[in-house]
Amino acid sequence: MSDKFFLDTNILVYTFDDGDPGKRDRARALVAEALSQSHGIISYQVMQEFLNAALRKFAKPLTAADAERYLTVVLEPLCTVFAGVELYHQAIDIAERWKYSFYDSLIIASALGAGCTVLYSEDLQHGQKIGGLRILNPFVESPRN
Repeated sequence: MSDKFFLDTNILVYTFDDGDPGKRDRARALVAEALSQSHGIISYQVMQEFLNAALRKFAKPLTAADAERYLTVVLEPLCTVFAGVELYHQAIDIAERWKYSFYDSLIIASALGAGCTVLYSEDLQHGQKIGGLRILNPFVESPRN
């Protein structure tokens, strides 16, 4: 795969979910591909949401040391989209046009701004196209179709 893809927070969270091995393994494969192929991207928002969940909401929260390690090894290399006024303008436009929440619209705006062709998310509308971006749920059959 040579196109850039964006990972929503829920994909990273599933990498730690031993309660659903199928989703965990698929999520881990996507993160591994993102890191090894350098085609996967996350935003500052995904980093923040993941760390909040990992430190406070996981069944077995990460220790500070484990969170720091994951930040350094996984999150930092993938994070290329940071907050900016233009991103907020684009998110407002997406929220208005496509009726997504503002925070979901920030994810979509981040993926579009990074030049991604695919946004992997369990929470957004599978198969929807917004500009040159296609939203795919990686946990349904044939996620790249």
